[in-house]
Amino acid sequence: MIRVLIAVAAVAFGASTVIAQQDAIAARKALMKATGGQTAIASKMVKGEEPFDLTKAKGVFASYQDTAAKAPALFPPDSKEGDTAAHARIWEAKADFDARFAKMGADAKAAEAKVTDLDSFKAAFNDVAKNCGGCHNDYRVKR
Repeated sequence: MIRVLIAVAAVAFGASTVIAQQDAIAARKALMKATGGQTAIASKMVKGEEPFDLTKAKGVFASYQDTAAKAPALFPPDSKEGDTAAHARIWEAKADFDARFAKMGADAKAAEAKVTDLDSFKAAFNDVAKNCGGCHNDYRVKR
């Protein structure tokens, strides 16, 4: 009877680990997809494909702050494998990875406070977006 209980507990633990791993991957994919949507809005305004909207512009930076606050926790050690583009370097240099999100959040907060018009938005957006590109270059698997 004890062996059966131990086996059941082991299976349950293994299943919960897989579910937690999948949840972290799914959550970070959803967060990054939402961030990408905000980046698309910003890019269209910068390119003149959409009229500048101060509320939307500030919303882009607010979403970046939200992403910066949430993302580091969505890369636990047990989520290295699965349907993910996360590079193994993330866990080898987790302090740098987390620091990049902190910088992105701080830069986005400063940018949100400075934006008043299209010109200030263009300058601020380009500076903040460099955070995204740098992290993607170093910590995302090219597909």
